[in-house]
Amino acid sequence: MKTLADLYQSSKNKYGNQPAFLTKNSSGEFDSVGYSELYELGLQLGTALIELEFPYKGHAAVLADNRLEWIITDYAIVMAGGADVPRGTDVTDSDLNHILPHSGATIVFAENDSVLKKLYQNQSALQNVHTIILIDKNAKGTGKELRFWDLIERGKELREKGNREIENRISQIQEEDLFTLIYTAGTTGRPKGVPLTHKNIMSQINRIPIKLEAGERILSILPVWHSFERMFEMVCIHFGAGTYYSSVRTLKEDLKKVKPTFMASAPRLWESVYQGIYATVAKSSSVKQSLFHAALFFSSNIQSAKRWLGFRELDLTGRNAIVSSFVGIFKVLQYILNILPATLLDLIVLKKIRQATGGKLKGTVSGGGALPIHVDKFFNAIGIQVLEGYGLTETSPVISVRILDEAVMGTVGPLYKGTSLRVVDPNTSKILWTTEEGGPKGYSVKGEIHVKGDQVMSGYYHDEENTRKVMNGGWFNTGDLGMMSYNDCLKIVGRTKETIVLLGGENVEPVPIENILSQSEFILQCMVIGQDQKYLSALIVPNPEFFPDYKPGVGFTSAEEEAKCAVKIQAVIKNAISATNGFKSFERVVDFRLLPKPFETGDELTAKLSVKRHVVTDKYSGLIRDIYSGKKEEVLR
Repeated sequence: MKTLADLYQSSKNKYGNQPAFLTKNSSGEFDSVGYSELYELGLQLGTALIELEFPYKGHAAVLADNRLEWIITDYAIVMAGGADVPRGTDVTDSDLNHILPHSGATIVFAENDSVLKKLYQNQSALQNVHTIILIDKNAKGTGKELRFWDLIERGKELREKGNREIENRISQIQEEDLFTLIYTAGTTGRPKGVPLTHKNIMSQINRIPIKLEAGERILSILPVWHSFERMFEMVCIHFGAGTYYSSVRTLKEDLKKVKPTFMASAPRLWESVYQGIYATVAKSSSVKQSLFHAALFFSSNIQSAKRWLGFRELDLTGRNAIVSSFVGIFKVLQYILNILPATLLDLIVLKKIRQATGGKLKGTVSGGGALPIHVDKFFNAIGIQVLEGYGLTETSPVISVRILDEAVMGTVGPLYKGTSLRVVDPNTSKILWTTEEGGPKGYSVKGEIHVKGDQVMSGYYHDEENTRKVMNGGWFNTGDLGMMSYNDCLKIVGRTKETIVLLGGENVEPVPIENILSQSEFILQCMVIGQDQKYLSALIVPNPEFFPDYKPGVGFTSAEEEAKCAVKIQAVIKNAISATNGFKSFERVVDFRLLPKPFETGDELTAKLSVKRHVVTDKYSGLIRDIYSGKKEEVLR
């Protein structure tokens, strides 16, 4: 298969009436659409779009969240030979005014009245748009828009009369044609258009190392316009799995109802679940707390032994054969001594925790950000495999991913088949490690990650300046820092753009510091700051579960309770960011401030839940000035 149109037709032929996508009805139950019906709906809508003079290689914006109409629209645009320009309903005015004109979209799909209102309030953004299509059946509209399901009926009518224009379009589609133009949400500024071709996405689907079975139940909660979720849905179509559209708000009940076997997720989800489990345990009886910690202890020992004996323990030094033999003997004994209590406590304790996910979850792929190691270890210990992957929108998106039963924790897995990679010194451009034959193999040496392969974009859309910054001879500079382990797995250690340079010239990676602080039950979110300053500080969102007086959006209503919280968090920082934990003196967090509200998607967080550092820095510039004004002593010294 060379194009998505090939994939859609193949899946229709293979899986017929098997459930493809399932969405909730007004009663909260899931209704399904089979692969054959989905394909026909796509043909019908695509036929109507062609009648509306949607051209071959045309662009249509889709401003909507996860719903059945989204995937029908995707089918229609792709099979009509075009590319979609996707964004969620939380699209901002500035996004509209940049993305719509820049992309050249001539048709816009708007989910509801709220999105429609934004469009009409930004008339300058509609300079190229000749048609707006309103998706939601219950939306009022203004009378000027076309209705989604009316177009489906129109397409059906045309096809019943023998119209086969869309089949002609399908036959013209080439693998180098665009199927989507995604504008990166970005943590550092204005969105850039990433044009992805059929060849880009099909290289991911045809080489996927994780195998699903037809009929598997997949829960979808990430924004469908995000490249990670988008690719994963295409993979589900390839294997004939059923994708259930859920949301963070209904996730808990949907896990029990759907009993998913697999899902794609972001690290923040598992951090939230992790914190929720520990908050529940903290409120339980001392006997239940003891059983929980005992179950976790024995299971962790069993998993540790399995990893070592299966050569899946992270290796950054190169195993010494003699030392490995002695460690191996110890791990065998560890396994023998722990297997019985681990098995019993798994039945008594951990099985009940897994039931919260429906009890059938074989694993989940986590992408869109770094998975904290303590969260990683926890879920693998309780029997839920979290397979961390790595990639960017510009790489369609996967560069590497862990594989079921072969995962090396602390890494993002082996490279995706067909991917070339270099680890490059960001200061000298010297290649430290490479997949290229005869090239250097500097294992465990940190450098900037450059990649090349069929999944890599050709360059940013109509943006030569930014393209030159990241592309060189087909190699894409990810801007991420990483190293190759002796397990031949990629480990991400930071990002060059996130690197904080202190006044003394020291380079600090904030993410490892933020990850270890986030392990505390008292801290919900945090961001380390200190660019061009003498020392590091942190902006911290307290966890309301442990500070009932903290009201998101307001902060603490009692100065006394705020002071108690500050004392606890100060102790956390002192203990966590210390030489004992491997931090250098200049990596110590010297001061901090408590924020009045959590970071939110569409504001301080991108759709994939990465912190927009520039937004947080601007929003809390006053607090940051206060930290470094000299008015306050370095409280943690």
